[in-house]
Amino acid sequence: MYEADKKRYDKMKYNRCGTSGLMLPALSLGLWHNFGSNGNFDNMQNMCYTAFDNGITHFDLANNYGPVYGAAEENFGLILKKGLDSYRDEIIISTKAGYDMWPGPYGNWGSKKYLVASLDQSLKRMGLEYVDIFYHHRPDPETPLEETAQALDGIVRSGKSLYIGISNYNREQTIAISELFHKMGTPFIINQRRYSMFDRTIEQDGLKDYAAAHGIGVITFSPLAQGLLSNRYLNGIPQDSRIRTDGRFLKEQAVNAETMDKINNLASIAEKRGQTLAQMALSWILRDGDITSVLIGASKPSQILDNIGMLSKPDFNKNELEQIDAILG
Repeated sequence: MYEADKKRYDKMKYNRCGTSGLMLPALSLGLWHNFGSNGNFDNMQNMCYTAFDNGITHFDLANNYGPVYGAAEENFGLILKKGLDSYRDEIIISTKAGYDMWPGPYGNWGSKKYLVASLDQSLKRMGLEYVDIFYHHRPDPETPLEETAQALDGIVRSGKSLYIGISNYNREQTIAISELFHKMGTPFIINQRRYSMFDRTIEQDGLKDYAAAHGIGVITFSPLAQGLLSNRYLNGIPQDSRIRTDGRFLKEQAVNAETMDKINNLASIAEKRGQTLAQMALSWILRDGDITSVLIGASKPSQILDNIGMLSKPDFNKNELEQIDAILG
């Protein structure tokens, strides 16, 4: 049985997270969408099993993922209890705190009060003694950075998280908190940022280059630009698309003539490479080795398998990268 289990790891590529000892899968499963109280539990469980059976060892959550807040952690906790917890030592579980979570002055941002209380709640919801990575979800403009850094350092020393991460911190903010972590000896290993062909902010603000040069891992989210970088919108807006059913993250005006022209030109390159547009978009993020892992979202197991298919395709050649840059402008 153990030899059969080992084969799952042959299906995935693993990258070292910065200069730490931790390896993350090239693709990680994010539970931002489709794991809330409005989802189908059997489908959630099948997605997690499909991911793990194909070498995706990292499951990424946050305290407020839902709807409702906390629901994704509760559902993931149930999935663990139903059998995935047998593999606890083979999986990486991360969660975060930093956005609005509960009423009053102590349920948001980056105070020690909030971060410690939130992680305690997250552990209870998931039925865990510790998480592998605990993130501060966003910078806090009011709380002293020293307090946030010290709180995160204390969380590791308490044994409730093995490593520390930050999310949505730009280059300057990353430099500032990483210097504090260095002085305290905190195992700070990763920054989580949005990144896709349509959102290259981490290149523009210098975070991508800085992290690569200073041994900090980077994990990215929204790699398909909320579905734009897939075949979903090649022929217009489907009635069951996220634009039609949930307009919070992708607006109809985003699917304009200029964007559609870019999508179709990118899809043409992907087809020549023997990839779907989504697969090429994922490959592009990992193209130069600076990104540790890409968070994928899914609404069904087949989407996870399709995304994993990108690993079997060739690296980009110089001409392909130049064509993509020309399309993206």
